[in-house]
Amino acid sequence: MKATIVKTLTVSIIRILRPLVRLLLRNGMSFVTFSNIAKWVYVDVAAREFGLDGRKQSVSRVSVITGLSRKEVKKVKEMSPPVDTVFAEQYNRAARVIAAWRREKEFTDSSGDPLVLPLQGKGYTFSELVRKFSGDLPFRAVLDELVNAGAVRRTEDNCLRLLVRSYIPENNDDVKLHILGTDVGSLITTIDHNLQADDSKRFFQRKVSYDNLPQNALAGFHSIAAGLSQKLLEDLDARLATCDRDTNPEIEGTGRYRSGVGIYYFEEPFDKEE
Repeated sequence: MKATIVKTLTVSIIRILRPLVRLLLRNGMSFVTFSNIAKWVYVDVAAREFGLDGRKQSVSRVSVITGLSRKEVKKVKEMSPPVDTVFAEQYNRAARVIAAWRREKEFTDSSGDPLVLPLQGKGYTFSELVRKFSGDLPFRAVLDELVNAGAVRRTEDNCLRLLVRSYIPENNDDVKLHILGTDVGSLITTIDHNLQADDSKRFFQRKVSYDNLPQNALAGFHSIAAGLSQKLLEDLDARLATCDRDTNPEIEGTGRYRSGVGIYYFEEPFDKEE
C-alpha cells in the first residue's frame, strides 16, 4: 500500500472513529469489547469477500489477509454472529406503516394528508394499514410502538391521528443504535463503491458544508434543510414503494436488492485540530 494511501486512510479512520468512540464510551463499551468485535468483522469479511475463485477460503489465508494468528481466526470463526433482528424489525415495521399512512391513497384525504383512522372495523382502518404494510404482526404491537414514540394519538372517539411525517424512535435507544449501524454502514458502502467504480457507475454522493458560520444562521438553515429533505424523501419513497415486492407481490424481475437515499444534517463547533 502506498504511503500516501496509508496516511490518508489513517486520518479518515480517525475521523470515523472519533464520534463512534465517543458514542461507545457514553454507552459503556470498553476497548476490549470493541477490539473483539473488530476481530470478528475482519475475519468475517475476509472469509466472505476475499477468497480465491473456485477455492474454499482457508483459515491460513484469512490469517494472512487479516494479520491475525491462525489460532485467533479459528477462535473467532467459532463465535456466533451478533444479530439485532428484533430491533431491525421493530424499526422497519413502524417506518413502513407511517410511510404508507402518508403515501397510500386509501389512507389519505383529497389533499394528500393522512386520514384519522378507526382502530378496527370495516373499510380503511389502522388494523388494515398494519396488515398490508407490516406483515402478520398483531396491529396492537405496532400501535404500542407508535404511541410510545409519540407518532400517533388517540382521538375522543377512539380513532388514531398520525402526528409525524416519519418514524423517529424517541424512547428506544436500542432501535436508535440499530439505525447507527444501518445508516452509517450504507454510507461507507457507497463511498467504497465509488472508490472502485468507473465514473458512469458511481452512486450519487454529495454534501453541502461551510466551516465559518455564525450560530444564529443555523436555526433557519436547519428548518429549511429539514423541510426540503423530508419532501424529497417522501417523493422518493412514493417512487420506490411501487416496486417493493413486500407490498406488490405481482412485481416481476430478477434478483433482490436494497436501494435508497439517506440525508443527514450536521452541526458542531469548528475544531481546527480535528
